[in-house]
Amino acid sequence: MEPEREGTERHPRKVRKRRQAPNKLVGAAEAMKASWDLEESQPEAKKARLSTILFTDNCEVTHDQLCELLKYAVLGKSNVPKPSWCQLFHQNHLNNVVVFVLQGMSQLHFYRFYLELGCLRKAFRHKFRLPPPSSDFLADIVGLQTKQRAGDLPKTMEGPLPSNAKATVNLQNDPIIQKYGSKKVGLTRCLLTKEEMRTFHFPLQGFPECENFLLTKCNGSIADNSPLFGLDCEMCLTSKGRELTRISLVAEGGCCVMDELVKPENKILDYLTSFSGITKKILNPVTTKLKDVQRQLKALLPPDAVLVGHSLDLDLRALKMIHPYVIDTSLLYVREQGRRFKLKFLAKAILGKDIQCPDRLGHDATEDARIILELAQYFLKYGPKKIAELNLEALANHQEIQAAGQEPRNTTEVLQHPNTSVLECLDSVGQKLLFLTREIDAGELASSRNCQTIKCISNKEVLEQARVEIPLFPFSIVQFSFKAFSPILTEEMNKRMRIKWTEISTVYAGPFSKNCNLRALKRLFKSFGPVQSMTFVLETHQPHLCIQYEVLEAAQLAIESLDGILVDGTCIKVQRPVTELTLDCETLVNELEGDSENQGSIYLFGVSETFKEQLLQEPRLFLGLEAVILPKDLKNGKQKKYCFLKFKSFGSAQRALNILTGKDWKLKGRHALTPRHLHAWLRGLPPESRRPAGHRVVPPPFEQEALQTLKLDHPKIAAWRWGRKIGKLYSSLCPGTLCLILLPGTKSTHGSLSGLGLMGIKEEEESTISGL
Repeated sequence: MEPEREGTERHPRKVRKRRQAPNKLVGAAEAMKASWDLEESQPEAKKARLSTILFTDNCEVTHDQLCELLKYAVLGKSNVPKPSWCQLFHQNHLNNVVVFVLQGMSQLHFYRFYLELGCLRKAFRHKFRLPPPSSDFLADIVGLQTKQRAGDLPKTMEGPLPSNAKATVNLQNDPIIQKYGSKKVGLTRCLLTKEEMRTFHFPLQGFPECENFLLTKCNGSIADNSPLFGLDCEMCLTSKGRELTRISLVAEGGCCVMDELVKPENKILDYLTSFSGITKKILNPVTTKLKDVQRQLKALLPPDAVLVGHSLDLDLRALKMIHPYVIDTSLLYVREQGRRFKLKFLAKAILGKDIQCPDRLGHDATEDARIILELAQYFLKYGPKKIAELNLEALANHQEIQAAGQEPRNTTEVLQHPNTSVLECLDSVGQKLLFLTREIDAGELASSRNCQTIKCISNKEVLEQARVEIPLFPFSIVQFSFKAFSPILTEEMNKRMRIKWTEISTVYAGPFSKNCNLRALKRLFKSFGPVQSMTFVLETHQPHLCIQYEVLEAAQLAIESLDGILVDGTCIKVQRPVTELTLDCETLVNELEGDSENQGSIYLFGVSETFKEQLLQEPRLFLGLEAVILPKDLKNGKQKKYCFLKFKSFGSAQRALNILTGKDWKLKGRHALTPRHLHAWLRGLPPESRRPAGHRVVPPPFEQEALQTLKLDHPKIAAWRWGRKIGKLYSSLCPGTLCLILLPGTKSTHGSLSGLGLMGIKEEEESTISGL
């Protein structure tokens, strides 16, 4: 048996009916904290959803707060506290969690190569800052405290189960009774329905990933006396993922009718000997291929055959075959909260047999197939009530406690402890974490219990393995590693990035007459947003003004509103300075406006201190408003005269913009260009990094040469290539997947760079990402 089977299932979430609650207008970020209950009381939703508002003032999310979200995504609100910094609604509709970690990259890299990373920024609506990384970033975000590092988590107990582990059980609350009732059931009642097979990712005809799968052609009429066949497969890890190395098929009565070793088509990277028992020596002389066992199995099975397995979906995927009539013992013996019992536990608790003993090399596929078949036959013979009376949940919990050498503790209390790790949360629901990484970057997470680690040679191999392995696990961490930039290049990039932002927030306006009303001109340009500086330019024949705005939206609004207008009879031009850093600013502004995080956000200038209260007095005009973001002056704490409004949709934002810039409100505004986390970053610009607008910055010579020769390892080219690759991988994820892309930041003796996080939930309609 594969080791991760008992822990890699994606169990169906229970859907709770919610009563309808009236719509409410939420006016500010702090008011959103109270909207958890409002959202949860809305009518039943079919999709998990993330809030668009981060509660942190500076949009920086700590590693501990990130861990809060990951734990909540695994268990939901009934077992762990809700995240303190964001909202995840309808967590019970999540299917998977996937975290991509781009080691060596930071927020600086993201905005330096903003245009090149279009695939990623368009796919994720939510972005947030991360503090510079610690010595082990991954251990921090999954909550591996020192006492909980590898080797400290409970180990599986060997030997017989204690008889005193049984406890009184309320049969009516037993999940087996709730699903099957208390009376005996026939074979057909135990078959998985097509909907259940879809939910648990069984290969089905017509599914895109099953196009080349072979049908068993078993389409006979199924009855309670149809023949049962126990099936178990062993796999190895190849360059293309997991491939079949052994298949065992056992018929009723315990007779093994098929036991074949199989030579994989691709290069073997890991024989997984400790689990499969397969070694290079065993497999070397084998000539049997996958197509041979497919043909043999197809010939053996009668038209009404029922296949029985434990996490049978993985076996059928390894066989690349589709079979319509299946019983899965990991689902037949239902456990609380959608968890699954391990085959070894069921063999001992139900049949009194020891399997997968530690003194034996790997699992015996024939033995496992026979046990699986006997478990199905026991269920059919004795019925659900007999199973429920065994109180398997109490037996399993007692075993885990005794194996850990601990006193019994309340599970909920343990999970709600702030030091509980993501690994412990996964273990509590019988699931396992997949960790894909380069071997040299594995770190402490790789050696942790309940973590299936696959070490690769290169980023390319990590990507290839991710395509194959991610669908098999409910929680995956995929780590790519990129060479850190030299301190000199990092400093230069930092300087140029910050200067670029200053320049695109600056406009030149003119020409003006020498007798122009300077006070009126200043008042005119200040009506679009907060001004950092305004100077008269006298180097030209006629005077011009140079205005540096605090926010990019104000500069863009001034250009859109004033360029080409008549001032004192003269047509003026309003434009940005032209330097090598602003040559692509028009493209950049267009891309910023189309950024998924800015969709539904508007910028307004001219708001008063009572603006929020005025909005709340007219809620019907602003349905869909999620938050009002009112920046404050860091020196005096007073509210500034501009704000950002966040709406659920672009349409709601456009409707509000039309109203607020109309004659009744008399505000200036446009669609937003800059997300909140970027404002927080730009506020920290050191004065020495700025330069007078228009001065030339010369890129380092080696970078000029690299761009001219279009070397593939140049940072700009690498960002474009890997952004597209990861974007395609994201597109292949199943709907309902919570996905995070983390750029941890960098830390060295030369200084630190803060990180950046992107997150979102893959939706059904996201079949492709624009630009791929």
